Amino acid sequence: MILIDRALAQRESDGNPIGVALVGAGFMGRGLINQIVNSVPGMQISVVVNRTLEKAERALRDAGITDVRVVTDAAGVDAAVAAGAVAITTDHRAACSAESVDALVEATGAVEYGCHVVVDAIAARKDIVLMNAEVDGTVGPILSKRAKAAGVVLTGCDGDQPGVQMNLVRFVRGIGLTPLVCGNIKGLQDEYRTPATQAAFAAKWGQDPYMVTSFADGTKVSFEQAIVANATGMSVERRGMRGADHSGHVDELTGAYDVEELERQGGVVDYVVGAQPGPGVFVLATHDDPKQRHYLNLYKLGEGPLYSFYTPYHLCHFEVPNTVARAVEFRDAALEPLGAPTVEVVTVAKSDLPAGTVLDGLGGFHTYGVAERADTTAAQELLPIGVAEGCRTLRDIAKDEVLTYADVELPEGRLVDALRAEQAAELPAALQRA
Repeated sequence: MILIDRALAQRESDGNPIGVALVGAGFMGRGLINQIVNSVPGMQISVVVNRTLEKAERALRDAGITDVRVVTDAAGVDAAVAAGAVAITTDHRAACSAESVDALVEATGAVEYGCHVVVDAIAARKDIVLMNAEVDGTVGPILSKRAKAAGVVLTGCDGDQPGVQMNLVRFVRGIGLTPLVCGNIKGLQDEYRTPATQAAFAAKWGQDPYMVTSFADGTKVSFEQAIVANATGMSVERRGMRGADHSGHVDELTGAYDVEELERQGGVVDYVVGAQPGPGVFVLATHDDPKQRHYLNLYKLGEGPLYSFYTPYHLCHFEVPNTVARAVEFRDAALEPLGAPTVEVVTVAKSDLPAGTVLDGLGGFHTYGVAERADTTAAQELLPIGVAEGCRTLRDIAKDEVLTYADVELPEGRLVDALRAEQAAELPAALQRA
């Protein structure tokens, strides 16, 4: 909250709160609404976009907002805000064009729809916070390029593990060390989980079964680590990352990697299962100054050559308002691609898939995602899982087989495919160190 708290306090004092449009009133969206309404001075919810208006209204009323107005266009949004109400609508374009909106938060987790939201928000010159690693990991580089050209901040969010990792990376770099591993701590990894196996967990926490399956089957962590790689220039050691089981403390991981190999690769992203303190993140880094290494040893970080830094939690929607303020007040992105992608998330069959199967969504019954080097993905024409939903298989696919573009027929007329083509043409996959 350094700088951000004072900037928001000034906004509150001036009677000029940052106006936020939220797209998606699901589990995370509801939490964010409650956080902004009840805990963030200097910021307000102007409009909530959701295909089911009842869910949007319920999320606002649960947060204590009693004046909720259904609108259909930007003028309606602005009129509602001027009257002290919060607007709800099914049309994201109304939010994008509203003068009372300073920043838009995309929290749907849907790739094709999310692409439309981001493209339209960029066109309307709105800053955008992505609570949608799936969009970022699929077409984030080209969307980021478009945003910069428009003078817009497009950023991943604080609170989710990628943003927490990037904050830690910036801290570590700021004290003079070189990050070589960015890591994510998971409690479970089972590629064959499905919405059926995760139904009880989803019901307990009020979450979507497909979403929680994507957490369990490795798809989510693959997206998360891909966007960290693309924001740092790092790569992966191998397809799927190392993903080791580790029941000890993350500090013990300083002895698990070959530093020379890490340096040769320019750093890697990874995850571990079962480590403590979870479910946080960690960064392993080196220092080339022996005098400073002496001090690091004195300060109980060990003798090196790798030093462990970690954050023992990630607080998701609690921290997203910080990202909004960073973007609007300071033009600072919490997480953004450096340029061309270095890591992609490719599609793997969760079970045998007969020819003619129409692939279901992320965290579904048909596929799971794994992280792969972007140059390998491009050279082998592997199918990114962000475009897999709705594709029809053209041949029998064996369980655990990685799909290629040649294996499927794409649905017609999708924006995500057009953006992928634009990304490949303008930002060809970055070549990794051999």
